Amino acid sequence: MIDIRDLSFSYHHGKKVFKGFNFSLKKGQRIGIIGPNGSGKTTLFHLIMGLLKPASGEIKVFGKVRVREKDFMEVRQRIGLLFQDSDDQLFCPTVEEDIAFGPLNLGKSREQVRQIVRESCERLDLKGLEKEITHRLSAGQKRLVALTSVIAMQPECFLLDEPTAGLDREATEKLLGYLKEHANTYVIASHDLEFLRAATDTIYILKDGTMGALTPLA
Repeated sequence: MIDIRDLSFSYHHGKKVFKGFNFSLKKGQRIGIIGPNGSGKTTLFHLIMGLLKPASGEIKVFGKVRVREKDFMEVRQRIGLLFQDSDDQLFCPTVEEDIAFGPLNLGKSREQVRQIVRESCERLDLKGLEKEITHRLSAGQKRLVALTSVIAMQPECFLLDEPTAGLDREATEKLLGYLKEHANTYVIASHDLEFLRAATDTIYILKDGTMGALTPLA
């Protein structure tokens, strides 16, 4: 699904994040990424989605090399990205409008979208909050709404950036149950090693622009 080769990227202020970086994700893989703040976890996701542009290297998604903005339109329809900050994801007045936004833009009918919103809210225990004003929610509730808005897109692959941030244990268990039962392919970037061990098959540590497998005792 995703194949990154010899990628280099630096921010405008000069911080080098990747040089000669390689990464791949195949259908059915469930990968976790852990690493210190600033190691590039979020940057990697944004490069895959075309929100950032590499200095050099190749980003291939669904078998096609993606370079220009139009190349990434299909990627954003088929891969669900959860932003690290929920406020970057939620911009509609109410919970149900935020969740419905993605499916509507994919061309779903109003009736289909109503059903998707209903089912998505039930999966992460948001039933009853559909009419709530999003910006008035708690941080944990916003996280659940952001997650639900990604789930509602019914993507083929998920890129989840700190999905458990602000969630209590019950909500975390709900998310874990959803991933195990309904999600086939995903990458999770998180500081929550316990969650990564429960949710993923392989965990990598990203540090100093390189990625290696986490040892069992780490």
